[in-house]
Amino acid sequence: MNEGAGIRGGDLPNELTAAEAGMWQAFRNGSVYDLSSGDTVVDDPHGGHPWGVERTVRARIVCWLLLDGPPALAGRVSSLKLAGVQISGVLDLAGGTVVPYVEMRGCRFEREVLVPEAHFTTARLVDCSVPRLEAARVHTEGDLHLPRCRFHNGVRLTDAHIGTDLLMNQAIVHRDRSGRSIAADGITVGQDLQAELLESEGELSLRSAKIGVSLSLRGARLSNPYSPLALNAPQLTVGRTLYLTPAGVGASMLSGATPARGTRIQRFECRGGVRLDDGRFGDALDLERARFTFTDDQELSLRRVQVPELRFLGERPRRGKVVLSGARVVNLVDRASAWPGPGNLHMGGFGYENLVPQGPFPLTERLEWVAAATAEYNPEPYERLAAVLRTGGEDEDAREVLLAKQRRRRESLPLAAKLWGYVQDWTVAYGYRPGRAAVWMAVLWAAGSLAFARAGAPPANGGAHPVWNPALFALDLLLPVIDFGQAGSWQLRGGWQWLAAALVLLGWILATTVAAGATRLLRRN
Repeated sequence: MNEGAGIRGGDLPNELTAAEAGMWQAFRNGSVYDLSSGDTVVDDPHGGHPWGVERTVRARIVCWLLLDGPPALAGRVSSLKLAGVQISGVLDLAGGTVVPYVEMRGCRFEREVLVPEAHFTTARLVDCSVPRLEAARVHTEGDLHLPRCRFHNGVRLTDAHIGTDLLMNQAIVHRDRSGRSIAADGITVGQDLQAELLESEGELSLRSAKIGVSLSLRGARLSNPYSPLALNAPQLTVGRTLYLTPAGVGASMLSGATPARGTRIQRFECRGGVRLDDGRFGDALDLERARFTFTDDQELSLRRVQVPELRFLGERPRRGKVVLSGARVVNLVDRASAWPGPGNLHMGGFGYENLVPQGPFPLTERLEWVAAATAEYNPEPYERLAAVLRTGGEDEDAREVLLAKQRRRRESLPLAAKLWGYVQDWTVAYGYRPGRAAVWMAVLWAAGSLAFARAGAPPANGGAHPVWNPALFALDLLLPVIDFGQAGSWQLRGGWQWLAAALVLLGWILATTVAAGATRLLRRN
């Protein structure tokens, strides 16, 4: 074939097949070239029904049209719009600049599509069967659409630059030889990356990806039984929200819209580890109703993520770990049933400013949540929770949290210190319930008054002295600052001296506890 013949005048080149000749004319006309039979079973690009030569064009002719095609007819814009066409051979546009608009619907590629470092305006492959898409460092000024496509040996979009939207809704992607389904490390998407109802078998890799607006994996099903991670996206940057939430199935609806009543819902499901370490999200990280299935050594890793709102509202993972170490969140929206049990939650250095529970989340369960995150005693989660509760005006709950911290600390102390801790807890609740200290002081005062009343008037120290008053004498011993003139005026002997010394010691301890509690209250006010 003489590939240069007829290009300038727009005549058909020699030796084109009938299908290719029709495609050539449709390209110049800017119209859709549809070779579908009308039978949905036969036309299914993913089915097993063979397509004959009457529906087949060579990949080399497609490349010719896109890279150096004939001029458009008068008043028309040349574009390649194919439907129900089979492309034989490797479609190789590596490094090329494709100016015409490209759209292929319901097409079948016999071999891989190679477009690394190619430049497009807008390219759309819709409901196509593709052995593999190799598109590293591809550049599009507009959209790259790949919805409902099936990729049998993975997709590579490493360091790609998509000007506006990347759409992969309802795509099915199988792993390549390296175990990855979609390798999109370093990809930049100007606006949205939508992969709703995506089915991914292998590792979905988005390391250091940058998404201008939102990343939606609503209703997606990620599975990777071959390696630890099903979603590997450390240092991911999303301008607004990452959605790992449900999607409506079988309903015509806008992305993100609330499904109509009666619409079947498909949750986001992930079988394999998730790594979102060091991620930055402008609005929210939404895990509403997400379902994670881990092995014991897999985890949902959110180390050092920064996000204004974390919506942790998924199902509790039965196995594996949830790691929030070093994460920074403004609003933590959660429910009690979403968090894993003891030993499977790690929150060292996890900072949040507000708690917004969805449904009942009493303080007892919130304390269990903190305890689950601290296999060994660590004061930080307790102090963080107490600070957040205090900021929200829940002072009593904040004191309960700090009391729980002391009780948890007690379990790590030596026996003697542990016994002393039990005494402090039983008597004055480590100073976090100053009213209890006041009650003990009243009890000791009453007991001391009764005891000294039975002792009779002790000998005076000489000189003028007040009238003996057992109640004031006991109160003078208990209160370490106030002097009622009784303790220094009367001289006790024998066992009464020991009783007086005990009251002085207990008075100092209890008064200090009451003063400390009052000081904390005044400081908060």
